This record gives sequence, C-alpha cells and structure tokens, in this order.
Amino acid sequence: MTTIVKGSAAAMAAVCLAALTAGTGQAQGPAGAAQAMPPQPASAFLEPGVLPKAWMTGGPKCMEQPAWQVHEYNPNFFIIRQSGCIHYEKPFLFLIFGRDRALLEDTGAGNVAQATAPMVMELIARWQARNHRTTPIELIVTHSHSHGDHVAGDAGFKGRANVTLVEASVPALQAAFGIKAWPTDIVSIDLGKRVVDLIPIPGHDVAGIALYDRQTGVLLTGDSFYPGRLYVGDDQFATFAASHQRLVDFTRDKPVAHILGTHIEQTSTPFVDYPRGTVYQPDEHPLELTRGVLLELNDAIVGLKGRLDRVVLRDVILSPRVPRPAQ
Repeated sequence: MTTIVKGSAAAMAAVCLAALTAGTGQAQGPAGAAQAMPPQPASAFLEPGVLPKAWMTGGPKCMEQPAWQVHEYNPNFFIIRQSGCIHYEKPFLFLIFGRDRALLEDTGAGNVAQATAPMVMELIARWQARNHRTTPIELIVTHSHSHGDHVAGDAGFKGRANVTLVEASVPALQAAFGIKAWPTDIVSIDLGKRVVDLIPIPGHDVAGIALYDRQTGVLLTGDSFYPGRLYVGDDQFATFAASHQRLVDFTRDKPVAHILGTHIEQTSTPFVDYPRGTVYQPDEHPLELTRGVLLELNDAIVGLKGRLDRVVLRDVILSPRVPRPAQ
C-alpha cells in the first residue's frame, strides 16, 4: 500500500495515514486483535513485504508534488520517502514496529524540523488503532548517520512523551544500545518479539550504522550502500572498506530479502547516474539492491588494494569525496 501526503504537517499525516484503518490481510486473533509476532531468530522464516513499482521523486510540477510518500511494505514495516521538491536529496526513512517499541531510522532533510514528527506520530497512532493497542508504544528514533539530510527533523521529536531520540554520534549510539567496542561490536535492539541487529559501519560518516530486521530479512544501509554515489574520503577509505567487509561477513549466514539505502541516484540505465542536485528523476533505479551487488562492490574495494579510486559498477558508484577548500 502506497499513500501520498501533501499540505500542512497535520493534514499531511491525516490524509496519508487514513488508509491504515483499512484491511490489510493481517492474521487476526480473538476479538479481531492482531496475532502476536513470534520471536524471530536470524535464520527463521521471513515475513514478506511488497515494494512499489516506482517511487515519488520531485515534480515535474512541484506545486502539485506531495510532501511525503508513505509505503506499507507490510503491516509492521513502513518506508517513507521525502519529496525532492522539499529537498533534492529525497531521503528515505524507515519505521519498524515490534510488540513493545517502534524504531524510526532518520528524520528527513531540509526544512522539516516541525513536519516529520507529526507525520510519524500520526502513523504510529493509526498503527496502534489498527492493532487495538490502548497503551502508547515507545518510539526509538535513531539515524543511519549524522549528515544533515538525515537529522533535519530531530527537533520535532525532542521532549515528546514515549519517544527516545538517539543523537547521531558514536558516544550516543554506544550509550543507547550498549555498544562496548566501536565499530566491531554488533548489538541487538529488542522491539518486543522483534529483533533488529545494529552493525556499526563508519566510513562514509563516523556515526554510520546498518540495521538488519530479522523479521523481514531487510538490511538498511544508509548512505554507505544504495543505488548511487557512495562518497568516501581518502582518510576514511580503510574504515569504509572494513565496514563494507563487516556487512559481507554479517550477511554470510543470514537471509537477505532486500538491501535498502537512503537515496536513489542511479538511473534505470546501467552505469548511469543522475547529476547531483537533480529534483525530478522519472527514470530512476529501484531502491532495493541485492547481496550480490554488495559482494560485487566488496570485490572492487579489495581490488583497489587500499588506494581509493572511482569505481563505476552497474548499480552503485564508489565516489571519492572531493576535499572542501579551506575557509
């Protein structure tokens, strides 16, 4: 189910999320309550989901462009895309529900300080109503990394009841999730009969993380791996390479349904990307990547033998970050 939202923050949320009260085909228990989700070890069956054929980008007429696209991958996993008309980066946000807690990754880009939170909180309220939940569920807000196009909506979550906002920094991540040895420790986040693994992956950014949802087999990789330009500086290339190897090693014995990053910059034409700053991308690559692409990039990184260079693959581009001129 994909819903488009536009207008004010409150209106956006109300219009977009009304669809959640409709039937979803979720298994029902006594008195119509959704059946409890069983504990999910990493090797168990995967809960399926559906991705859209195409995502909203931005334009061609921004006056008619909705602010958010909310897609229900399945009844407990939502993918949210911000319009390119608000910010050309068009980032993706992810909301995962467990029995006791929900987990939100990223809060958007640009002028959304008071827009992201109302939309997300209304989505949570609709999920609770659909699941006959009378007690508020706790929300944990974390980030794929600390760059501005992923933390711009943080202010709207500060001070809200039942919300824990984890700052996008290594010390905050270590304190919130019990990561003792950064970046080698892999920890688990218990959402209540749903476990999400947190894998530190610095390199693109010092506070980069990946999240693996055992329930669906979906791996969230932020800006470290997505269909587009993977920016890394010379001084961080060894760290980036080690992090990418960590993802390869982590997924070696786990089912991976999809790997989802936080942007799309590639076109549907192999090896071709949209220029930086493109708002309207009518012919873009799908969001999802496979573990095969992860392995392909890893082979390319190993082949560089520690010396960063631009590598153009079919679905991703390793892109050396150009140093900013001194001020």
